[in-house]
Amino acid sequence: MTNIHAPEVLISEVGPRDGLQSVKATMPTADKLRWIDALAAAGLREIEVASFVPAQLLPQMADAAQVVQHALRHTGVRVMALVPNLRGAQAALQAGAQKLTLPVSASPAHSMANVRKTPEAMVEEVKAVLRLRDEMAPGVPVEVGMSTAFGCTLQGLVPEDDVLRLAVLLAEAGVDEIGLSDTTGMGNPAQVSRLFKRMFQEIGPLTGAAHLHNTRGLGLANGLAAYEAGVRTFDSSLGGLGGCPYAPGASGNVVTEDLVVMFEAMGVSTGVDLHKLMAARAPLKAGLPGEPLYGMTPEAGLPKGWV
Repeated sequence: MTNIHAPEVLISEVGPRDGLQSVKATMPTADKLRWIDALAAAGLREIEVASFVPAQLLPQMADAAQVVQHALRHTGVRVMALVPNLRGAQAALQAGAQKLTLPVSASPAHSMANVRKTPEAMVEEVKAVLRLRDEMAPGVPVEVGMSTAFGCTLQGLVPEDDVLRLAVLLAEAGVDEIGLSDTTGMGNPAQVSRLFKRMFQEIGPLTGAAHLHNTRGLGLANGLAAYEAGVRTFDSSLGGLGGCPYAPGASGNVVTEDLVVMFEAMGVSTGVDLHKLMAARAPLKAGLPGEPLYGMTPEAGLPKGWV
């Protein structure tokens, strides 16, 4: 079922950032580096390895610069870092990050709670990051992941027109890519399809990744809807790492293993070696003993005759 041509979809592994940031325990740096090595060996071409935030706020990310520098040894992997603001962007670029991603919330309520800024004020922060990027590292793409694009636990429904208006402001600011995130797992396939199609109409090729959560079991269905709407980059997390401590069960990101199986079984190439991807669970388990990992494929095994 593997395809020798260039992969048709990009699986962007966010476990080392989104996943580790969401669990209480802090993975030792050595284990983190081994895990990233295993993910790179599996053929993942983009890995979000760290978040550049103050260590006192997120001790899990205190080693961000060291992790980025280690990950840069892997050729063929784009090393991505999340930065919430200008200061974080400066630190990430100094460390050598090859892509920056900024979260901008479509929900004003979530934006105030998360970054103490309105969505409009975050657009100004993004402009400042773009200016810094132009000075420090002109070739580094800056992506915005629009969080709460499909609904918000604080304000409830997020009007699609609000999402699109914000996308246009970000496109005008000069962002390289704008993805949509189902931060709260409230999205459904019809909504995902409709909103991404409207995004393509509004901002065309700047439309970026689908960052989906499996909170209500709709992660893969939403991923398929996004694919059929034209999306070709998908964020996911090995073992579904990165749940919310207040929503027990598989509440985290879409499971990378299951997403890869879905696409490969459909004949859509990902460039990922599933056997090596499964093997990458071992360093994750070693670094976070006792942390629950999810995934239907790892439990069931690969189908008989899988190539």
